[in-house]
Amino acid sequence: MIEISQLKKKFVVANPKKLSEQERLDPRLQGKFFHSVRHVSFSCQGGEVLGLLGPNGAGKTTTLRMLSTALKPDDGRVMINGVDVLAQPVLVRKKIGFLSGNTGLYGRLSGRENMAYFGQLHGMQKQAIVKRIDELCELLDLHSFLDRRCETYSTGMKQKTAIARSVIHSPEVVILDEPTTGLDIMASQTVMEFIRQMKSQGVGVIFSTHHLDEVAQLCDRVAVINEGRTVFDDTLAVFCALAPGSLSQAFLSTLAQGGQ
Repeated sequence: MIEISQLKKKFVVANPKKLSEQERLDPRLQGKFFHSVRHVSFSCQGGEVLGLLGPNGAGKTTTLRMLSTALKPDDGRVMINGVDVLAQPVLVRKKIGFLSGNTGLYGRLSGRENMAYFGQLHGMQKQAIVKRIDELCELLDLHSFLDRRCETYSTGMKQKTAIARSVIHSPEVVILDEPTTGLDIMASQTVMEFIRQMKSQGVGVIFSTHHLDEVAQLCDRVAVINEGRTVFDDTLAVFCALAPGSLSQAFLSTLAQGGQ
């Protein structure tokens, strides 16, 4: 289970004079600090899929990076299966599979070599790595290109390989930042089927997306962030009930209510 409570994160604005007019009007800008995340809370049980929604710049990526231990919150708490992320970040990293916007693949290595390398970083034995790579090849349909250099891959190939290397160590929680962005229909369907497989294995999955059809197909829960704050956190059924027949209107209604 993942429990996020009252997360906050601010950044120093290096040169306020270079901010656009829109950036200057953002309520999160206070003096020399930009409060990217002001108050974010939500939870996700094992075997659940949570869709994290919000406009561009809402604070989704910053939130996910804090969950992954890549960023340290200024305040708040993150618990993953009973372990405090702030108190024990090294232990937590063994429990998390994280895919950021950057695939993190080494172009001169093959997909197989990238996956094996990340397996070694997680302390896996060689035989376990080989077995796990075979499993992920089946799940993500990697066979046709896995032994080519990653620098030759298409966007879809890179993304699927990046997802595979992020879960090589069989994590208890998977965090995906817009995993289907830039993918064609077939590659997107493969990624979505992979998320379903993770769910069936009891893994908690949090993924950010702008595609509401993915939310409808995959999610048990929905959290919406706007201007660094959680404005909705409940089940998919409750989210759909906000505007029956239109997830777009349901999403817009959460933003309107959050701004009141």
